[in-house]
Amino acid sequence: MLPQKQASRFFSHSSSNAYVNNPWPSRFTESLRLQLLLQIAVAIDVELKYMRCPSMRCLLRRAPASVDYEPRKIMQNMKNLNALLVSLFFATMLTGSCKGSTYEISEGSNKTLAANDAGPISPTNNMTTPRSGHTAILLPNGQVMIAGGMERNGVYFSSVEIYDPMTGKFTAANRNMSTRRVGHSATLLPSGKVLIAGGWSGEGVLASAELYDSNSGVFTTTGSMSVGRGDFTATLLSNGKVLITGGESGRVLSNAEIYDPATGVFTPTGNMNEGRTMHTAVLLSDGKVLIAGGGEYQHPLATAELYNPTSGAFTITGDMTVPRYKQAAILLTDGSVLVVGGSDGRDWQGRYANAELYNPVSGAFSAIGNMNTARFKLPEAVALLKNGKVLIAGGGEQVEIYNPASRTFSVPTGRMDAARFYSTATLLPDGRVLVAGGYDNSSIASAKAWVYKT
Repeated sequence: MLPQKQASRFFSHSSSNAYVNNPWPSRFTESLRLQLLLQIAVAIDVELKYMRCPSMRCLLRRAPASVDYEPRKIMQNMKNLNALLVSLFFATMLTGSCKGSTYEISEGSNKTLAANDAGPISPTNNMTTPRSGHTAILLPNGQVMIAGGMERNGVYFSSVEIYDPMTGKFTAANRNMSTRRVGHSATLLPSGKVLIAGGWSGEGVLASAELYDSNSGVFTTTGSMSVGRGDFTATLLSNGKVLITGGESGRVLSNAEIYDPATGVFTPTGNMNEGRTMHTAVLLSDGKVLIAGGGEYQHPLATAELYNPTSGAFTITGDMTVPRYKQAAILLTDGSVLVVGGSDGRDWQGRYANAELYNPVSGAFSAIGNMNTARFKLPEAVALLKNGKVLIAGGGEQVEIYNPASRTFSVPTGRMDAARFYSTATLLPDGRVLVAGGYDNSSIASAKAWVYKT
């Protein structure tokens, strides 16, 4: 298993992850059943809210305000709730006719979908394997390569699957990676091959790297990094080389190295000014790389720095408005960088809804409007749309759209089945975005996938 500090990247301080294995006395069993029924009623209430059918929701007014655990009253409460749930069942069936549409099941999906789920984001077929902390890369042929990840702590994957946007289906690749990896990097090289490096496996943090050839479907080994890394960044530079920064390997790293595809070798470059893990790295329009935030576990940084490929040196730039890690950052069409979400170090209790912009001309960050949902653990779950707007798809049940013109966030119609953490968002050639995997509030990785359509 991963050491606790390493495992925290994926399954730390889950908001709800409790299981009861021993039988309870009958009095408490009935109480638990009653609580379950109430939770189902609340869930149906949420569904009805989204279905916009107020006349049906009036049935919920009969729901008891609280649970009475006195044995003589439990059965009465049970009868009331059973009758209520029967009414709610018929109410949810009727809501389809409220909107003039019917229920449908997406092929490969395990969820029955109501009409309210239709919208800019909707389900596609499931992946072959539940994954979080995986990588997703758009290949030159327009398909998406999904690699590695984990189902839960201790269960890591070497498997690879391919998503075909034409059919909407995932198929297992003919070959697996040479080793299991989670928290690794995947970078599309100018040659069309994919560099996969580092991450964790069952044996610990990895320094090894390999290349995937999408034409042959074959993995071949390439040079290893100078040190094992997890939670690092890999950025394709303008010269076709790859910058590797930070991460952790029993300690937080400040060193960096360059991978040269021509030689297949990693070589050291200048060190960052501070050790960083769970940070972000964005290639700027001038060829420099903006490194922001991250830090040690539970001790994020507000600082940022720039890497100059010509000199191989890192220099300090302006600080972010708040310290953050486990955030996302993406280059906008005007050359500025959008930074969203993350945490102040308290993980679930410290999630951010705030966002900021980095101006490469002034070297300064400035706060902008907040997102509608506080989000973290979404470094690979944002995508720049063809219209210049940004899709934010991780860390929340509903996706959001950032509009650079108004500097505001909006929530489109449709939603995912749950908030997804360490999922991926990949822009497809036709302008849609594939959102895949991630784990939910119960730390259960999902095989579900979704497509956002503008």
